[in-house]
Amino acid sequence: MRKLPHVTLLFWILKTLAVTLGETAGDLFGITLKIGYVVTAAIFMVFFLVVVVAQIKAKRFHPALFWAVVLGTSMVGTEISDFLDRGPGSGSAANGVGYGWGAIILTSLLVITFVVWWRTGQTFDVEKITSRKGEILYWIAILISNTLGTASGDWLAHGTGLGFRGAFFVIAGIMLAIVAAHYLTNINAMVLFWLAFVLTRPLGAAGGDSLIKPVAEGGLGWGALGGSVALFALLAVLVVYQTYRVRRQPLEPLPYPVSRLTGLPQRPNGAVITHTPDRGGGHRVHTADSRTAQMSRRSEQGVPLRNMSVRHEALFVRPQVRGRPRSDEV
Repeated sequence: MRKLPHVTLLFWILKTLAVTLGETAGDLFGITLKIGYVVTAAIFMVFFLVVVVAQIKAKRFHPALFWAVVLGTSMVGTEISDFLDRGPGSGSAANGVGYGWGAIILTSLLVITFVVWWRTGQTFDVEKITSRKGEILYWIAILISNTLGTASGDWLAHGTGLGFRGAFFVIAGIMLAIVAAHYLTNINAMVLFWLAFVLTRPLGAAGGDSLIKPVAEGGLGWGALGGSVALFALLAVLVVYQTYRVRRQPLEPLPYPVSRLTGLPQRPNGAVITHTPDRGGGHRVHTADSRTAQMSRRSEQGVPLRNMSVRHEALFVRPQVRGRPRSDEV
């Protein structure tokens, strides 16, 4: 089952909204509601662990669940970054390592994650991750990249004296340069993807500050509660829209996961269907869901899938020449 969405304009809009909401939610819980730093961090960590475990165990792509995990990485990443940079107090390096060293440490962790990712034989194409191990590495990289985005955004806004508005325009300019590089150069697409993924975090943080900060400080004065409610409402509307699109137009099946290094099969991270030859020379589809079988048959016959009302996006397809499918493939 395809469990990760295509990287489209909607993906980037949702990602920016999710990380911006993560920023304003942190201020809402920690400052406005006066829950405190430690309790806020604990609440966010529990939320993240619950949704990421549910996402990894899911058999297909659920937009609401996927973006809940991204939101969780943003909220947890903010708390990790603040603790690393500032310690339990406030101000860069008051009891922490400071913005600069925080960014260096997190960058090193992200590089280590990518090295492990490469050496385990997983694909770097984030649209084609089909193994359980690959998805786990994907979420680790997202958590670290959102944490790094927070640290780099804090350094840019406070360490350089640009402020959140100046940092917003600098990051927006870099993002435009990345878009231009994607279309005009031969730079690896995955390198550009992760650069953009890291930068959307401070972009969202700067945008969140613009919403919730008082007018006297250059913001719109919505406050943490008003800004969080508005962002959540917009995010929810777009997630519902994506869910509708997924049901109306399922994406194409993905090949069964194999190691990039050895070619050996790997544990899939979602539902699997199996094709076996029947006596008439055709193929029989084995699946746990009749809707899944209908989608697969129509796909093989060249019938458009956009009008089918199905509850999932796509399936792994594993061919099997002889015999009945194993129970773990259904």
